[in-house]
Amino acid sequence: MSPLKLYLIRAVYDWSVDSGFTPHVLVDANVPGAKVPPGYIENGRVVLNIHPRAVNHFEFAADALRFSARFAAQSFLVEVPYPAVLAIYARENNQGISFPDAAAEETKNIAPDKKPPDDKPPHKGPSLRVVK
Repeated sequence: MSPLKLYLIRAVYDWSVDSGFTPHVLVDANVPGAKVPPGYIENGRVVLNIHPRAVNHFEFAADALRFSARFAAQSFLVEVPYPAVLAIYARENNQGISFPDAAAEETKNIAPDKKPPDDKPPHKGPSLRVVK
């Protein structure tokens, strides 16, 4: 089964291009398999313009976004696994969709949701007495 994230990314991409906007992706460069130009990474993240006029050989593969782009006049093959995509949005109006980062997703899947212990003693119910 294809991941839902792939379809959501594709939908925002198509909407952005069809509307005449410029689609950008925010990428977590630390996710294994992410191949992004190292000189453009800030705080482990990079924003990439994925408009058809900015990239070549753009592909929504089963496991990643793949394309070729020029950075500082040098061609670079970019590969962004879907877990590395933190957001996709239109540059002109910032409308799009964001996703939790991969580390947060892993933590969420590992640690079950547990309620923190209460500092209060358990409630014992009403303490009414019959008075005659």
